[in-house]
Amino acid sequence: MSSRRKFIHQSSLVLGAGALMPVFDNKVFSILNSGIAPSDQLNIGAIGIKGMGWANVKAALKIPGVNLVAVCDVDRNVIDTRLAELAKLNVDATKIKIYDDYRKLLAQKNIDAVIIGTPDHWHALQMIHACEAGKDVYVEKPVGNSIGECRRMVAAQQRYNKIVQAGQWQRSQQHFKDAVDFVHSGQLGNIRTVKVWCYQGWMKPGPVVPDSSPPAGVDYAQWLGPASKRPFNASRFHFNFRWFWDYAGGLMTDWGVHLLDYALLGMKADLPISIAGLGGKFAYPDLYEETPDTLTTLYEFDKFNMVWDSAMGIDNGPYGRDHGIAYIGNNGTLILNRGGWEVIEERQSKNKIIMPLQKSADNGLERHWENFIMAVKSRKTADLHCPVTDGAHVATVAQMGNISFRSGKKLLWDKAKSAFTDDAINQQYLMKEYHNGYQLPKL
Repeated sequence: MSSRRKFIHQSSLVLGAGALMPVFDNKVFSILNSGIAPSDQLNIGAIGIKGMGWANVKAALKIPGVNLVAVCDVDRNVIDTRLAELAKLNVDATKIKIYDDYRKLLAQKNIDAVIIGTPDHWHALQMIHACEAGKDVYVEKPVGNSIGECRRMVAAQQRYNKIVQAGQWQRSQQHFKDAVDFVHSGQLGNIRTVKVWCYQGWMKPGPVVPDSSPPAGVDYAQWLGPASKRPFNASRFHFNFRWFWDYAGGLMTDWGVHLLDYALLGMKADLPISIAGLGGKFAYPDLYEETPDTLTTLYEFDKFNMVWDSAMGIDNGPYGRDHGIAYIGNNGTLILNRGGWEVIEERQSKNKIIMPLQKSADNGLERHWENFIMAVKSRKTADLHCPVTDGAHVATVAQMGNISFRSGKKLLWDKAKSAFTDDAINQQYLMKEYHNGYQLPKL
C-alpha cells in the first residue's frame, strides 16, 4: 500500500471513531493524528509563495504528517527568500523541488495536494489543472476572477472528485460559527438589513510610475499568464495586483468574499434579485488603480437588503470597527468581525437582547488547514468548512457588485437562466477572456 493510501486509511479509521465529535473542537485534529506512523506522510506543493501562499505553507507545516516537497513562483527573488526561511520551519531546503512553471510542479508524482496562492487571475486555470493532475487543492480566495470561472472550477471539482478547500478561513473560527448560530436562533427578531463593511486605512494603491523592464529573476510572461498582455509596471506587481481588473476585483473580492460570506450564511441567502453599486476613485484619484477605492453596493433579496461599504484610507467604520457584519433585527443588532461578536440592544423593542463581546480565541487559518487535511484523509467534501462550491457562491455575489459598478447599471439577476437579464452585460462580464494562448478547459 502506498504511503498516501496508508496515510488516508489509518487516519480514516480514527475519523470513524471520532465522527460524533464537533467539527470545531480543537482536539479533533490531534486525535486524528494520533494513529499516524512517521512513515505515513502527506506531501504538498505550493504555487505562489509571496503572500497568503506562504502563510498557508506555514500553517500547513504545523500539522503532523504534512511535508512541503515543492514550491513554484515566477519570481526567483521570492523563492530565494522563502528557502532561507525554511530552516525556521524545520524544513531542509535542499530537499525542496523548485519550479517557475506550475505545470511542472503538478507533474511531480509524489505531491498529494497543492496550495494555490497566486494572483486571482490564475486561480481558475491552476485549480482545474491541479484536479486534472489528481491533486487535492487549497485555493486562495476569491475562488475565481469571474462568475464563469467560478462555475468551471465547481464543475472541475465535481468531475475529478478532488478535495478542494477555498481559503476563506473565517469559516473555521469558532466565534464566527457561534455568531451565525445566534442569528439563526431567531432572537434578533426580524432582520431586514445586513450591513457589511471594510474600511482599510493602511491600504492604498501604488504611485503612477512609468512602465519598465521586469526585475531580474521575474518571469513576467508567466506572471501575466491568461491576462491581457501589458508592459511590466511596478505598481501593478505583487500586492498591487488587487487594484486592476485584469487580475482581481479590488476590496470587493479581496475582503468582501470573507465578510459577505458570513452575511449570506447568517441569512441563509442564495443569490440577490438586484444589485446596484456606486463608487469611484475618491480617496486616491492620482494614484495607480482601476478598481474603486470607495464603493457602496446594495443587494436586494426577497426579505432583506444587504449593503456592502468599502473605503481605502479610512479606518473608522460603523460601530467603531474597521471591518465587520451587522445583522440589524427588531430586538437587537449583532455585530461580528475577526475580533469577536456582540449584540447591542434595540431600545424600542420590548424583547431587548444584549450579549457582551465574545472575543475570538483561535487561529482561523490554522484551524482551516486542519480541517482541509482532515477532509483529505476522510475523502469527504462534506467535511470541508468551505468547499469550492461555497467559495464560488460568495465570489459570484462579490463579482455581481463589481459588474454593477463597472457597467454603471442597476442589474437584475434571472435565477432560472443563471444570468443577468441584460444579455449585453452577460456577454461582457460573465467570463474573463483568456489571452496569450491560454484556454480555460470546458467541463
